Amino acid sequence: MRAVHNSGRVDVAEAETTDSGRPGPDLPELCRRAVGAVAHAAARAARGVRWYMSGLMGDGAYDVYLAHQRRTHPEAEPLTERQFWRQKMDDQDRNPGARCC
Repeated sequence: MRAVHNSGRVDVAEAETTDSGRPGPDLPELCRRAVGAVAHAAARAARGVRWYMSGLMGDGAYDVYLAHQRRTHPEAEPLTERQFWRQKMDDQDRNPGARCC
């Protein structure tokens, strides 16, 4: 915080206190907080992009299939992951639907 006098001159020595007269955080501390906040926001955004892309690419499809099998067909033996992906790709080749490739 900068202290500005009536003459328009800025007094840096007075800038170390807040409006209430108590000492405020120093500039390096403010920078550390700002960098930490930006890093936290960037990490959160990266996690969101990763979540979105993995969902878009179908990374969790086998886990969803296993959960469904356990819930609705507990007596049936589920496909192996290799069998699941082979069947899924074959189904997509037979019925392309609204996909780009």
